[in-house]
Amino acid sequence: MRLLVTGGAGFIGSHFIRHRLDGHPDDTVVNYDLLTYAGDLASLADVEARHAARYTFIRGDIADEQRVAETLRAYRPDLIVNFAAESHNSRAVKQPSLFVRTNVVGTQVLLDGARTSGVERFHHISTCEVYGDLDLESPDAFTETSPYRPRTPYNASKAAADMLVRAYHQTFGLATTITNCSNNYGPWQHPEKVIPLFVTNAIEGAPLPLYRSSANRREWLHVIDHCRAIDRVLADGRIGETYNVGSGDERSIEEIADAVLGVLGLPASLRSYVEDRPGHDRRYLLDHTKISRELGWQPEIPFERGLAETVEWYRQHRDWWIAKKRRATSELDETAWARR
Repeated sequence: MRLLVTGGAGFIGSHFIRHRLDGHPDDTVVNYDLLTYAGDLASLADVEARHAARYTFIRGDIADEQRVAETLRAYRPDLIVNFAAESHNSRAVKQPSLFVRTNVVGTQVLLDGARTSGVERFHHISTCEVYGDLDLESPDAFTETSPYRPRTPYNASKAAADMLVRAYHQTFGLATTITNCSNNYGPWQHPEKVIPLFVTNAIEGAPLPLYRSSANRREWLHVIDHCRAIDRVLADGRIGETYNVGSGDERSIEEIADAVLGVLGLPASLRSYVEDRPGHDRRYLLDHTKISRELGWQPEIPFERGLAETVEWYRQHRDWWIAKKRRATSELDETAWARR
């Protein structure tokens, strides 16, 4: 099978490319990525070395109609897997137009390209955040039929993209599927995200900045479990359907900070507190019964093991994250919300 993977130099996309090429020896992958601050081809150096004959990189913007059309004509993929997105909520508060352009317009450009070039299948990667948030004490979890209630510009841009994917299936008959995942973690994740931010700060002996609403909870999914879920949907998922991909493992921001400090043997005094960003969601939890029942997928990596391995990876790869961290710190001040 010929795959076009958009956003393949990012965190989840790069893991998926590695997972797919390792597990499907007859596949070829074209990685289409703009290489913004969050994309790094160093994350795929081993893939280029081991799978050179089956892997191609194209630098391009998913919102660039001409570049997308040229790539689809040249490589004629059977399948598009769309990871490409702006994904950091705090950046979306500062630059909502960038998120609309990439996440909404870019998805529409890809959908048009898939439809007109005869792509057999379009799979879209989405997020739990399109459903809004839950009360901290709620017994509920989001199902695939839960209403969309996005609360931030990032969430809204992803919700709009999901709706476009569904509309292209209903209106044009394009074969589409969607997966909505919970918070991912693992190696190669940009240090602006909370777990690598806490890990890298702790390694450097710097304070871990917790939002004051530190009881807010997230559901944590190892990126490899996510890749396995996408593979199952691509193999046997029903066309036109959405599948939630979660772990059922919820942790508060306070618990995440304590877990990171515990792995590194550092004191709780390294925790510090900053004002919440606008629209800070309280809690997300996905019901992943559907993908488990229909496709036999279950998460396999316990959080404690996954976190310990992730912390060790960042300890061993300072050369990968140190410059990224300095740049992220200079571009985005998470303490600025109190001064707005």
